[in-house]
Amino acid sequence: MTSQKTGHNFTKIAFKPLHTNLFNIVFLSIFLTIGSAKLYSQDITKKTTAIPTKKQTDNTKTVAGDPEKSTTDLKKETDSIKKDTVKPKKAFLDGKVKYTAENYAKIDQKKKLITLYDKAELYYQDVELKSGIIVMDYEKNEVYAGRIKDSTGAYTQYPNFKQGTNVIEPDSIRFNFKTKKALIWNSRSDQGEFKIKAAVTKKENDSVYFLKKAKFTTSKDVDNPEYYFQTNKVKFIPGKKVVTGLTYMVIANVPTPVALPFAFFPMSKETSVSGLILPSYNDSNTRGFSLQNGGYYFALSDNYDLTVLGDYYTNGSYGMRFESSYAERYKYRGNLNVRFENLITSERGYPDYSKQKIYNIQWSHSKDSKSNPNSSFSASVNLGSSKYFKQSINQANIGSNLNNTLSSSISYSKTFNSVPQVRMSLTATHSQNTQTEEINMTLPTLQVSVDRLYPFVGKDGVKKGFFKNINLQYNLSGKNSIVTNDSLFFKPQMFRDAKTGIEHTIPLSTNFKLFKYFSASSSFNYKEVWYTKTINRSYDADQSKVVDNTVNGFDAFRTYSFSSSLGTTIYGTFNFGADKKIKSIRHVMRPSVSYGYTPSFEKYYDTYASDATGTMIKQYSRFEGGIFGAPGISNSNNLGFDLSNTFEAKVTDKDSTKIEPKKIMLLNNLNLSTSYNLNADGVTSLAFSPVRVSGGTQLFANKMNVNFGATLDPYAIDNSGTRINVFNIDNGGSLFRMTSANMTLNYAISSKEKDKTKKDKNVQSERNGGREDDLFGTNTDLSDNRKSQFDESGEGEDVISEFFSSKLPWDMTFAYSLTYGNNNREKKIIGNSIMISANADITPKWKAGVSTGYDFVQKGVTFTQLRFERDLLSWRMDFNWTPFGTNANWGFFIGIKSGVLSDIKFDKRSSTNR
Repeated sequence: MTSQKTGHNFTKIAFKPLHTNLFNIVFLSIFLTIGSAKLYSQDITKKTTAIPTKKQTDNTKTVAGDPEKSTTDLKKETDSIKKDTVKPKKAFLDGKVKYTAENYAKIDQKKKLITLYDKAELYYQDVELKSGIIVMDYEKNEVYAGRIKDSTGAYTQYPNFKQGTNVIEPDSIRFNFKTKKALIWNSRSDQGEFKIKAAVTKKENDSVYFLKKAKFTTSKDVDNPEYYFQTNKVKFIPGKKVVTGLTYMVIANVPTPVALPFAFFPMSKETSVSGLILPSYNDSNTRGFSLQNGGYYFALSDNYDLTVLGDYYTNGSYGMRFESSYAERYKYRGNLNVRFENLITSERGYPDYSKQKIYNIQWSHSKDSKSNPNSSFSASVNLGSSKYFKQSINQANIGSNLNNTLSSSISYSKTFNSVPQVRMSLTATHSQNTQTEEINMTLPTLQVSVDRLYPFVGKDGVKKGFFKNINLQYNLSGKNSIVTNDSLFFKPQMFRDAKTGIEHTIPLSTNFKLFKYFSASSSFNYKEVWYTKTINRSYDADQSKVVDNTVNGFDAFRTYSFSSSLGTTIYGTFNFGADKKIKSIRHVMRPSVSYGYTPSFEKYYDTYASDATGTMIKQYSRFEGGIFGAPGISNSNNLGFDLSNTFEAKVTDKDSTKIEPKKIMLLNNLNLSTSYNLNADGVTSLAFSPVRVSGGTQLFANKMNVNFGATLDPYAIDNSGTRINVFNIDNGGSLFRMTSANMTLNYAISSKEKDKTKKDKNVQSERNGGREDDLFGTNTDLSDNRKSQFDESGEGEDVISEFFSSKLPWDMTFAYSLTYGNNNREKKIIGNSIMISANADITPKWKAGVSTGYDFVQKGVTFTQLRFERDLLSWRMDFNWTPFGTNANWGFFIGIKSGVLSDIKFDKRSSTNR
């Protein structure tokens, strides 16, 4: 045995087996006497001891001056003495033991005990133990750990026992290193979302525990939980499951009649496990009693899952939903939702009986740019029956009911790094009006573009002047367009009515400076269009009318045009004096004049007979109705005028420590645009087009957005409302006649700036037709009511008053819209409405919200929703109410937040009045 005392009062001791020879026994006894005296000295504050393993033998060599550097002599020594046939005894321990203690560490060789006191720590194999006191019996391979009392008599330094990934915090523990068995008193353990406390725990082996008088809860405080499940007999397999005997729920230390003869709790270490989803009960006056949102969750793999949900009403109505999410790191992620409902209203034989089938498909997919920077694929699909969100028996979000448009887009793009570079994209789009039930689709759209070429640039690469800036491109656009409706969707006629075309464009352009201050540009555009279908217009004597017959086959037309523009930037500053509050105003004007000319392509026009007499009329092109239009029969010769303005001001900063004045934006933009037709004849066409004025600015520290616009017509109208070739001022009016005007205000404030990275609270709501600002109410996910109605990620802070110190977040969104119409001298407000949405924490545990509005033209309250929520620590309770309208309904929910116990809930919702 060797010993050496190192710095910081650490002592390292290495024991050899005690079955060697007499010399070793005598030497060991002498050293233990000296070592024990050192261990008991009062000035030792911390000790660490290492007990060697059974693999060490008597042939261990010790490096002088370093007892840690001991090795085993592997050389065979020749000895004439016959080897001892008695088998040596096994060592006490199978591994090295390390331990420390703040107060003292005592070794009792007679009893084979090591006692550690005050902030004791012991490490052996895969076991880590920290406690107030630790007693190790290295002959029996057992260890005991418990609490100690402080100067006030209170227990402190509770044991912390860790083996592998399992952690237990009991009052005391007894553990055997050989058998792996343990007795644990008042153990506390975290198993996923569960917290477990048991009066007595018996550890049978590494994978099985038996618990007596156990509590299970998801509360943060396992010693004083607001609720728990009490049971007397438990079999616990860490990371897998818990099987119990009679189990009953206790709320606020009051036993409830909610009890089960036995219970099973899955505790998988995986992020998700398969399991049942219990339905919620509802009733309807038109469909009877129902079970909704019941089903099964399939955790198919780490990359994808599947949720199957269903609804059933006693009158025969039912619904099915299939929801799947998938992802592969650094490659892609997405989700797919398929919904189908068979709706039966009333009962068969009644006059109001009806039956219909509706469906909805949603798919979103995004590709990680890191997987391939030269290509991308994305999808955002939302299509189905136009009446789905209005008549669905399961969707209770008002945003979806108010939605008038469903849209989809699937796109793939790729860049070819050639010279010149080529970009290609393939896109399929869908747009559906839920009011008219009209569907517009492109299946697909092909876009190909070749990067700009500068054929006249020299070797130096400098592009300067008219000649060197000449460049050309090539663009190709191919479309297959379909216009249909709900009744013909994906039926053969839908594809027969499809229109196909390809457009080629080659723009040749240049830009240059003119007179130093003017920027000029000119371009020549060549276009060629290919169609697979054209029309042949003729008079049908059988039908006594003019009909268009479709002609299948390739056909094409070619056009060209010329355009140029000239613009400049003018800066103006108005100074009011350095001592004024408004020091100066800066006005920036960007006027521009453009010219465009397109000749007549009369050669693509034919004549047809308009009646039975055979009278020929020339005004028809076989390319009419094509995707990319038809060539013009008359030339176009237009001058365009545009003027954009911005206004900024320099004002004295409120902060007196600032030296420089503060810049504020007065008007972000003020734009005016019009055009003049050089070929106008004053009868069929007028020279000047109406002047369009638009502008916008931001007020109140950029919290309020103000946008306005107006249309000003210089021409008068006759009694029928038709524009005539007489200026309005010459007809007894003003210089311009305002035909329409509009203004919108949007104002959003909160007690604290929201994190812009946390905008996916209502991503699903926006896809279904809702709004991120909650002006149409919140989108309630009925399949997972554990989610809050409020944006929990945007918790702000605001001190209410000096007398009430709680910091309570709040936010408000305000929108106002005003529209004026005077197209036919009606001079009236045709739209005037206001909408408000507000959310606030009434107390630290109570949240409330409201969305409402008023239409001043229709003189009625718009959609209104009231929201309330109570945080009950491990539980959540909410109530939402739409008091009136066709979507009037209410919903109440109380349940446990944890996903493990999400089925323990009460969820009651009324049916809407639709």
